[in-house]
Amino acid sequence: MTTHPLSITQTRARVTLGAQRRLQIALGVIWLIDGLLQLQPFMWGRAFVTQIIVPSETGQPGFVAAPIRLIAHLIEPRVALFNLFAVAIQVLIGIGLIYRPTVKAALLTSFAWALGVWWIGEGLGGLFTGTASPLTGAPGAALLYVLAGLIAWPQARGQTGKAAPGGLIGEGGARTAWGLLWVVSAALWLLPANRADTAVHDAIADAPSGAQWLSGIHSTVAAATAGHGLALAIGAASLSAAIGAAVLLARCAKSALALSTAIALVYLVIGQGIGGVFTGSGTDPGTGPLIILLAISIYPLQRDGRPLTWRLRHAIKRSQTAGRNAPVVGAASTVTGSQQARP
Repeated sequence: MTTHPLSITQTRARVTLGAQRRLQIALGVIWLIDGLLQLQPFMWGRAFVTQIIVPSETGQPGFVAAPIRLIAHLIEPRVALFNLFAVAIQVLIGIGLIYRPTVKAALLTSFAWALGVWWIGEGLGGLFTGTASPLTGAPGAALLYVLAGLIAWPQARGQTGKAAPGGLIGEGGARTAWGLLWVVSAALWLLPANRADTAVHDAIADAPSGAQWLSGIHSTVAAATAGHGLALAIGAASLSAAIGAAVLLARCAKSALALSTAIALVYLVIGQGIGGVFTGSGTDPGTGPLIILLAISIYPLQRDGRPLTWRLRHAIKRSQTAGRNAPVVGAASTVTGSQQARP
């Protein structure tokens, strides 16, 4: 039986869909980790409310603080029941993302839960406080869960040759969202609170630890940054703006995405103490893993450096071999110029 080779459009769609499926699984694993962190003894007591939820209203305008205060008041006498629900919902989201038939339901649930956490648990990432810093987690990990979920939204079967990559927001939307994320980060770095000479030092010194090796890193880096807050803020803002612009304008996007993963690792370890997971009170790993995951998911959408070239060529070659070296449907000349497959 002769196997018909795939067109270039179909081949690219298959490669993109494979990357999207891996994004769904990776996102599901992170949700499972969040659910397991919610099982820590700290989460079952009153301290969960007083030390995690209540502080998120500090410095907030009334319209942000009022719902936080109300939910904290409702949860405090029922903290164990709420925590049991939180564990269940996050674990179910994780399992739902890993099990293909339930991906859409899991993503819809994750959107609602993550937006609630972003407001009540993270105070909208502190964006209205005037002190939000990307180093310490702004604009909020929960918001990045929503963005990753939008990109991970599965494409309908039977449309793989036509459907655009990028999930619900499409390729252009994914690139735009990524650019805005980094432009906002650049603006946050330039806030007066983040430009103070001691701002970076204080943020690192106050980062959660829970592990001796991590505390040692914090102490060393904090000492090295003392008095250099303004220079560091301007440098970080410049890098953030450059990363966003590179992806939006499709110029050196691959390098920008690689740089973003390095910055995310710095945020993860130095500024956020790996989400405080070693303290016994961390609810998630922080923004670092989500930024890295987003960078990986945005990478296949780049055209400037043709990041999919090697996968695409490999898939086309397999298709041609299966079809007894028949030319790829849809003009193989678009792949290799003058190269033609042998009959």
